[in-house]
Amino acid sequence: MAFSITLPLLALSLSISFLVPTSFSACSLHSCQLSDACSSNDDCAAGLYCGSCPATGKKQTTCTRAQAIQPASIVNGLPFNRYTWLVTHNSFSNVNEPSNTGVQRATFYNQEDTVTNQLRNGVRGLMLDMYEFDDDIWLCHSFQGQCYNFTAFEPAINTLKEVETFLTENPTEIVTIFIEDYVHTQMGLSKLFTNADLVKYLYPVSDMPTNGKDWPTVTEMLAKHYRLLVFTSDASKEASEGIAYQWRYLLENESGDPGMVPGSCPNRKESHPLNSGYASLILQNYFPTIPVESDACKENSASLAQMVQACYNAAGNKVPNFIAVNFYMRSDGGGVFDIQDRINGLALCGCSSIAACQAGAPMGSCKNTAPPSQTPPSSGGGVYSGTLQFSFPSSSFSLQHVSPVTKLHHILLIIVLLL
Repeated sequence: MAFSITLPLLALSLSISFLVPTSFSACSLHSCQLSDACSSNDDCAAGLYCGSCPATGKKQTTCTRAQAIQPASIVNGLPFNRYTWLVTHNSFSNVNEPSNTGVQRATFYNQEDTVTNQLRNGVRGLMLDMYEFDDDIWLCHSFQGQCYNFTAFEPAINTLKEVETFLTENPTEIVTIFIEDYVHTQMGLSKLFTNADLVKYLYPVSDMPTNGKDWPTVTEMLAKHYRLLVFTSDASKEASEGIAYQWRYLLENESGDPGMVPGSCPNRKESHPLNSGYASLILQNYFPTIPVESDACKENSASLAQMVQACYNAAGNKVPNFIAVNFYMRSDGGGVFDIQDRINGLALCGCSSIAACQAGAPMGSCKNTAPPSQTPPSSGGGVYSGTLQFSFPSSSFSLQHVSPVTKLHHILLIIVLLL
């Protein structure tokens, strides 16, 4: 059966449709399309994986979308702030990441695959929490500005080198990094990006537009090698290290549970109001305070589409440029990828999906595209390396074989994170 959600975004119809089969189909060997029943990843065509979403009542495994269409590959020549890009919240917080400190990790997880895989699948924004730890800068999912051996993931340079490799191998791509910044060492971030060989791609702060002005076109940014935008939550870093203070250049809604209230889209306290026009980039967060893997497929489907509409209204009829989610590949069908396609299609060419846009054609001149049950165009991205079956409970904390002191630290962490 089919069901749809209709949103009047941009005074047009934003219809998010998911087809749910009632019985297993006969397709197999990479021939199953979006929403076809499947038994393994090998059944699904390129750009899809086999998963389920019990949180929406969809217990049968079906082929689910896992890759984004890059909008600038179809409609180019527009300012960077005209496009919508996919962002992963706590991109480094991979449930499959082994401990790099010799101590069992006890923290919350937000993603299920590596940053490299995220980028290959079409993610173009990374949220990274950077802390000082073990005489270095680490990515850490912690609290009160301090990283511990049981909340640490890996040295930040490891992830930044993944970004450098991706940008070097993909010369027409642009990546944005949002840093939750707890680094206090003088010039610490500057040295980090230099050591990761990323300075060659950095968009200089001196050239960034302010006061709501348009950004250069994607074509212009590529020509100047401005292919990495980096924003920090520490306002002092803009003057001391030349790293852009996030809320001077972006408007942002509340994160966590306050940003998930239906019909409401309040701005984050550090940000100017979404409808202020203070900046031309808008970041929309949509993830709960406490991440639950098995709920993410529901969060990244119809409710996300509805929140996009609420934030569009709150921003004075402006679409988000970045959409940040947990467990980005989880959905009950097209998920965040389908929502991103529809926003870009409506905003860039007046079509129901970016896949229907035609390069150089007038606004509203759309080509026929495959129905929602067909595989979207593949960008040749990475494979899904996370968990395939979405019927298990959320990640749990195992405190067996842990010393009493460390166990106490873990318990205190959990209590603090739950407050």
